[in-house]
Amino acid sequence: MTTTAERIRAWRGPGLLTYGFRPFFLGAALWAVIVMGLWLAMLGGSLALPTAFDPLAWHAHEFLFGYLAAAAAGFLLTAVPNWTGRLPIVGWPLGALFSLWIAGRVAIAWSAGLSPLVVAAIDLAMPVALGAVLAREIIAGRNWRNLIVLAMLGVFALGNAIFHWEAARGAYAAQGYGLRLGLGAGVMMIAVIGGRIVPSFTRNWLVKRGGGGRPPTPPMQRFDRLALALLLAALLVWLARPEAAATGLALLVAGIAHAARLVRWAGERTGPEPLVWVLHAGYGFVPLGALALGATILLGGPWGAPVAQHLWMAGAVGLMTLAVMTRATLGHSGRSLTAGAGTTAIYVALLLAVVARILAGIWPGSAMVLHSVSGMAWLAAFGGFALLYGPLLLRAKARG
Repeated sequence: MTTTAERIRAWRGPGLLTYGFRPFFLGAALWAVIVMGLWLAMLGGSLALPTAFDPLAWHAHEFLFGYLAAAAAGFLLTAVPNWTGRLPIVGWPLGALFSLWIAGRVAIAWSAGLSPLVVAAIDLAMPVALGAVLAREIIAGRNWRNLIVLAMLGVFALGNAIFHWEAARGAYAAQGYGLRLGLGAGVMMIAVIGGRIVPSFTRNWLVKRGGGGRPPTPPMQRFDRLALALLLAALLVWLARPEAAATGLALLVAGIAHAARLVRWAGERTGPEPLVWVLHAGYGFVPLGALALGATILLGGPWGAPVAQHLWMAGAVGLMTLAVMTRATLGHSGRSLTAGAGTTAIYVALLLAVVARILAGIWPGSAMVLHSVSGMAWLAAFGGFALLYGPLLLRAKARG
């Protein structure tokens, strides 16, 4: 019977194409750097892309549906073979999937001279193809419990399609239904998948370290299911009525539930290992984002809803994906699961980027400086990942 290691060893092409996390994690990090660099130039008035999207819509789209799509693809193409016991995608099929993602980024950047329908078709080709691949593997492996992950990926792709439709109509797509649907799907992915891996990885590290103390509550207990249901309900009403008082209240309730969920995972015991505490920090932005957005809707404040949403966009999505990308790369490259000084530094840089971005909304008089600080810290975080982990991602190592 062919094993994962045998399939990888049989591949004679680039090491980058030996496992799904390799091209997509490296591509996600490099794209995060490119998008932020271009965005800073656009803010400074020194650049105008030949895109049909307005600058803010392009920025929002390429982080959410560009960056997150790649990070999620890298994770799922690596996790699904473990979930199903089937072999991973290797070689040119993986390369073709990655090429579809690159084609989407190029088509949107140069979309001014293309039909909106053509641009949308090119951009949606990768998530549709990825969904088909994952559906085949999950169904063939009879891994029914993870159909929910496939459903969330489908909702994420639908949000992307709606974003394209709104942008083509000249609507304010950066705060439209498509963005809320896509961001909501991303937050739910973090809540579902993070709810599995954060307590599990925490328990594994605590057991390895030894000693007593409060253990993390095992994943997916009755309270976890209730918290997920509350978050799903809050996201649905936010999608439909983003400024309604009922939406604000629902988000506050969901935020409190997920803050309580996070407390149950013993994150206070993980301080000595950044590779573990960063998972708790990344998940922590899920309740923080819900609480900030809910409070903004109900009470107003010095910032608007778009600023509060950055706690989800840059905080939850940015930090959780960075945490998973570093851990998965170390693990699948045969390295010790511990964060060195460089890895810790990129985590801190991303936290600084989020804090500076939120403060820019609170202190508009210093917004220009704080936007620059946020952007530079973001570049340091993902540029640092590319420099530190790029060599590991480019070099094949068969496991399994």
